[in-house]
Amino acid sequence: MRAVRIHQYGGIETLKLEQIDTPVINADDILIKVKASSINPVDWKIREGYLKDFIPYKLPVTLGWDVAGTVAAVGDSVTDFNVGDEVFSRPEISRNGTYADFVAVKADEVALKSAKLDFGQAAALPLAGITAWQCLVDVGQIKAGQRVLVHAGAGGVGHLAIQIAKAKGAIVIATASAKNQELLTQFGADQAVDYNQGTLLEQIEPVDLVVDTLGGEVQSQSWALLKPGGMLVSIVDQPSEDLAKEHDVKGAFVFIQPSSRILRELNTLVEKDQLMPFIEHRFPLDKIAEAHLQSQSGRTRGKIVIDVS
Repeated sequence: MRAVRIHQYGGIETLKLEQIDTPVINADDILIKVKASSINPVDWKIREGYLKDFIPYKLPVTLGWDVAGTVAAVGDSVTDFNVGDEVFSRPEISRNGTYADFVAVKADEVALKSAKLDFGQAAALPLAGITAWQCLVDVGQIKAGQRVLVHAGAGGVGHLAIQIAKAKGAIVIATASAKNQELLTQFGADQAVDYNQGTLLEQIEPVDLVVDTLGGEVQSQSWALLKPGGMLVSIVDQPSEDLAKEHDVKGAFVFIQPSSRILRELNTLVEKDQLMPFIEHRFPLDKIAEAHLQSQSGRTRGKIVIDVS
């Protein structure tokens, strides 16, 4: 089968499209024939070597940790899936990934995909969708009527977080550049904020929950936007406990894990027409280097999909 692997850490020149053996599945695995994958920043951060101490791979490794496809085989102990089922997943990141014709994934990390999603849309949803759900629901414990601020609302996690928060009955404020203001409204934001038009404190009334997808200075400015007892949830930097106490709020950091439970929750929202990933770019597998460069530009709206087969 074809697979895009790296044999060493570095730039896009390390991405090699190769012929390798089809994975051998364990008893609790399913083998997915990959129809589509998608790009997430973690992909090129791993490729560059930024996470090599956090996730120690034995190279070479196949990259990519979003997948949609069909079940090609099931392990001996798997009872929930059958050959031919259309599925999607964010697989365990320590295993070989999804820039490949086939990938072995634990069955409890997989869910049936909604018929309302094509394979590209389904591949765009798992990692970013699980991240947004964990920030808002599992950690943020979002409630109807709360005011929620989503930073970088036009991005991969941000645009899904807006939709999930709206589905939960929240009032959503989202930030983006001037050119993406209309897009924020299309995703359902009640207030679209141009971060270049004055400080956040000048433009945003106090909120109950902040979803921080940017870290750094944006995170620092966000503490003052929270109501007492509110929460800042970051996917970038561990929030300061001292600053949280100073503002009488809470801080939390999210690094996602696979979750078929959340995939099923996301499917439910899709079925209710409350959630749909936005795809700005699609690339074939042999153009994976271009896809990585697009992601690294930081200018992608929504998601980048890799059409594998």
